[in-house]
Amino acid sequence: MKDQRIQLLARNVVNYSLNLKKGEKLLIEIEGHENLLAKAIVEEAYHVGGIPFVVFLDQEILAIQLNNCSIEQIQSMAAYDTLRMKDMDAYLLIRAGQNVNELNEVHWEKMDLYWKNYYHEVHAHRWDRTNWCIMRYPNASAAQLANMSTDRFEEFYFNVCTLDYFKLSLEMQKLVDLMKATEKVRIVGPNCDLSLSIKNMPVSMDAGHQNLPDGEVYSIPKKHSINGFITFNSPVIFQGTTFENIKFTFKDGRIVEATANDTEKLIKILNTDEGSRYIGELGIGLNPYISHPMKDILFDEKIWGSIHLAVGTGAAQCDDANLSSIHWDIVHIQRPEYGGGQLWFDDVLVREDGYFVIDELKGLNPDIFISK
Repeated sequence: MKDQRIQLLARNVVNYSLNLKKGEKLLIEIEGHENLLAKAIVEEAYHVGGIPFVVFLDQEILAIQLNNCSIEQIQSMAAYDTLRMKDMDAYLLIRAGQNVNELNEVHWEKMDLYWKNYYHEVHAHRWDRTNWCIMRYPNASAAQLANMSTDRFEEFYFNVCTLDYFKLSLEMQKLVDLMKATEKVRIVGPNCDLSLSIKNMPVSMDAGHQNLPDGEVYSIPKKHSINGFITFNSPVIFQGTTFENIKFTFKDGRIVEATANDTEKLIKILNTDEGSRYIGELGIGLNPYISHPMKDILFDEKIWGSIHLAVGTGAAQCDDANLSSIHWDIVHIQRPEYGGGQLWFDDVLVREDGYFVIDELKGLNPDIFISK
């Protein structure tokens, strides 16, 4: 028997997130070997007249390749897959792997080669030329990371992924408009006092198009404007390693001090290139159904009452934006159970302990949004 929730999700992905049209080519990549959601999306793609292509990715095999391959092989892999990506109108990644740490044993220099010479080469064409979306599959591995039973995680997953994102976008637009008129942002709380400028910088929202789950508004900080310090109170997995208690100190935009549970590996990442000690994004999490870290950044960066900073490249390139070969989102939650905190725009208190306190943004508070 088909799970009607999967059919509804597939319909939403094809018609809303990807907006697939008749005759358009869709590349579906699946990390892992789960095919139930992929089958439903292939069927829905054909239903609207699209042309789906499917590729399964295995990170255990990728780890062996990366530890043994040359830069010439990585570049050859990129050349082949770039040709395919250039031929696509839409792209969907379904993360359904069994172990998020499969790449943990890959030497960091090989990971750096892979990100620079494969991932960014191939996906530059996805970012520029396709309607794209990245999503998680609700398997046992995802449930385990979230400290939930599989059944409970499935129920949670479908709630957050089939949220009325159009309704949420109407409330998010009010925050977008306010941030476009804002010059200075200050983030204050325990182990955090950070200031930055978003004056005349791009502001955007993600409301069910490029990620599922979704729900964030983000801007590009001016590269040299960040000063102060922040300790991130949410664990994050990057390049196969789980980092906790990351603390950054900034001077004129640059991370000048950094510590974590694995400081040595953290420093190697921050030394990737000239831009990897600067911030490319300030995001504000707004999904009313996501309240606690799950060690999956697709979920964690949307936690209501949170902010996140992206180490590395900006989500858009413009004057004063940062450029790097990495983009690494790290989350700081400001709700009382995580220590509380305040968000200020131009010396006006906008959010306190995770709740918006100005009238025009109260519709983004989860109790109000869900009750409407």
